[in-house]
Parts: sequence; structure tokens; C-alpha cells
Amino acid sequence: MDKLKAYLIGFLIVVVAIAAGIVWYGGWKLLLQVILTLGFLLVTLMLLFFTALTLYAESWKYGAVLAILTAISGYGTYLSVTWQKLEIVGGIIAFFVLALLFGVWYISEPDLSLADRFRSAEKLEKMGRYKAAARKYEKAGNYLKAAEMYEKLSWMESAAWAYEKAGKYEKAAEIYEALYEKEKDTYYLKEAHEYWKKAGDMERAAKALERYAEEEPWFWEDVAKLYEELGNEEKGREAWERALEYYQKEAEEEGVFWEDVGNIARKLGKEDLAREAYQKFLEYCLKEAEEDPMWWKHVAEAYEYLGEKEKAEEARRKYEEYRAKIMKANEETSHFLGEEKEKA
Repeated sequence: MDKLKAYLIGFLIVVVAIAAGIVWYGGWKLLLQVILTLGFLLVTLMLLFFTALTLYAESWKYGAVLAILTAISGYGTYLSVTWQKLEIVGGIIAFFVLALLFGVWYISEPDLSLADRFRSAEKLEKMGRYKAAARKYEKAGNYLKAAEMYEKLSWMESAAWAYEKAGKYEKAAEIYEALYEKEKDTYYLKEAHEYWKKAGDMERAAKALERYAEEEPWFWEDVAKLYEELGNEEKGREAWERALEYYQKEAEEEGVFWEDVGNIARKLGKEDLAREAYQKFLEYCLKEAEEDPMWWKHVAEAYEYLGEKEKAEEARRKYEEYRAKIMKANEETSHFLGEEKEKA
């Protein structure tokens, strides 16, 4: 049994013991009086806190409502303590239960006015209350109609969301492409790409991603792969060339990207560039391995790229030796911690 369960069981035992003591001393009537008093007192203090907080925020309307509820709860506390007018106590309890149910019902549709809650979606649409109608259509699961309402409101992202829920991914994709044309935010192109994929239109997905890569060039590799999957070798090669251009620039600043340069150059048949890139990648890895032996793994890969198998095996051996040493150290640490736990 963990400590939390032990504390809970202990707490319940204490509560039952106190309740039994109250019943033994004053009967079930006294226990009911104590429960009602404590309940009303707790609700009163909670309402008092929120009343003060609301008034401090200068929200006078809600502050006044909370003040009235606090007064009613305080009166219920007084009647419970003095044990009088029990019918009023019951009425106050019923009032708070109904108020709670009303509150839950009200916040379930926070965007709708009280009158709109009793109107149908079709009625709201005819009245031109498109926002309320959209919410009603959503609740009924009619996301296509909800999307139409959002389009009438020019809430295009909400419309795209509703079309997605309705399974109309191509409509969502078209909306995101239109949003990109309007806002020039590349996020919309990325979303359009994802929705064209969901719609099964990989040609449109590739075009959207290509436009995205124009501004976010680290995606040229993904564009190239997508065109290859579509069998468009010409567009695929163009994208690989753009990816190579991007990685060459990055590699000048961060040497680890020479591996990507080498891989793409080899794919494009540029063997001289590939070998030069792999050599630079090897130099980078050797330098890193001086401080972090984990890099011997990448040193081995670089030698393999260059066709130097013996050196690759030697680097891999160093990596395996380092890995074995780390695993042994971890086992010893785990063993030590286990012994300490048993002692504790």
C-alpha cells in the first residue's frame, strides 16, 4: 500500500469515527445539523471569496449576483446552526442545486444567448444569426452546414475546421490556400499540404509543399521525395537540386550537414561533390569524437561513405567499446541505487 492510499484510508477512518461520536453523543439529528452547517459554511466562504475577487476586478454586475448568493448561503448557515425553519433550509438547498444545474447548462453553450438556446439552427440561420446557427449545427453533428455558416461570417479557419470534421478535406485545403494568398503566412501552405494529403490529391499536396519550401527551404527534401513517389522525376530532381543548395549553405555554418550534402550529391550523380562533402563530414566527426566518443559511430559512417572499410571497422570498434563502458557504468549505478533503496 502506498502512502497516498494509507493517508486516504486514515482520513476516512477519522471522519467515520467523528461521525459515530456525534451520533453517539446527540443522535442522527445532531449529525445532520453538523453536516448542513459545515456545508453551508464552506459554500458561504467560497462565495465570499469570489465576491471579493469579482468586486476587486470592478465587475459590479457579477459581483452583485455573487453577493446575493453569499447572503443566501450565509442565511442557510445561520438557520442550520440554530436549527430552525428547516423548510427554508431545504428550499435553499434546492435553490443551489437548481442554480448549479442551470450554470452547467448555461456554460455548455457559452456563445449562445438564453433565447438562442431554444431556437433551432435553421431558425437562427434564417434570422441571420450565423454564429449561433453554426454552434447549433456543430452540436447536431452537421459540420457541413456549420462550415457554411462560418464562411458567411468570413471565419475561414473555423470553416476549414468544420470541413475537416465533415471529412471534406479538399475544401479545407482550398480555404488554407486562399488564406495564404491573403495573409502570406506559410503556416497556411503547410496546412493545405496536410489536407490535400488527407484528401488523396498528392499532386496538389506536392504543389502546396513546394510553395511552402520556397520560403522554408529545409522542406525541399520532403518535396523531392513526394515528387519521386508521384513518379515525376523532373520535378523531383529540381527539388533535390534546391535541397542540395540549402544544405550546402547550412553546412558552411554547421558541419554536420555535410553528410546531407554528400547523400544528395551522390543521389544526383555528383560524385566529386559527394566525396568532398563526405571528407568534410569525416573531419567534423573526428573533431567531435575527441570530446564525445559517441561520435565514433558517425566517424565509422563517414569512412564507409568514403569506401575505407578498415578505418570504418576501427571507428566502430571504438564506438562499441565506449558503449559497453557506458552500459557497465549504468548497471553499476542501478545496482548501487537498488542497494540504497533496500537499506532505506
